[in-house]
Amino acid sequence: MKKNFGKQTYMYPMPVLIIASYDENGNPDAMNAAWGGIHDTNQIGICLDKSHKTTANIAKRKAFTVSMATADFVKECDYVGMVSGNKEPDKIKKAGWTVSKSEFVDAPVINELPMVLECQVAQMSEDSDYIVGNIINVSADESVLTDGKIDAAKLKPICYDPVSHNYNVLGEVVGKAFSDGKAIK
Repeated sequence: MKKNFGKQTYMYPMPVLIIASYDENGNPDAMNAAWGGIHDTNQIGICLDKSHKTTANIAKRKAFTVSMATADFVKECDYVGMVSGNKEPDKIKKAGWTVSKSEFVDAPVINELPMVLECQVAQMSEDSDYIVGNIINVSADESVLTDGKIDAAKLKPICYDPVSHNYNVLGEVVGKAFSDGKAIK
């Protein structure tokens, strides 16, 4: 028997995304966001409240990066979600991170996080908190590659558990997509 929980924002997995942008002075900022995912082919959608400095930065620069939060950087990823860039302008530095300018968009790449999507704004409306970005480039550190492909077990991306407020690591292979279902006849 299933238990009813009513209207809740419960979804599994909820990837933990670190959204980075430059402010009007070129200073890097980053925030933790769990409300995002693939929107359409080569697009990402993220839901960011207008009160965030990151949202204002993205509106001005029309670009942002999305790094996958990883098990190796749980504390730092949580920190940039707990502290507002409106109050702490050096939160990237306080997290112990460094940045490089993206080769493809006007946004910072967090050097310590091994996978990043570099995005240009495709859609951002005044009356919604939803931002759609065109993915211009995906890059990953060689340390998380196997046979030239991103390896989730090496990347160790984390997801947010909205019920227990925990971070969980992804990566265990339990089946092969577009293959295992062929066994059912």
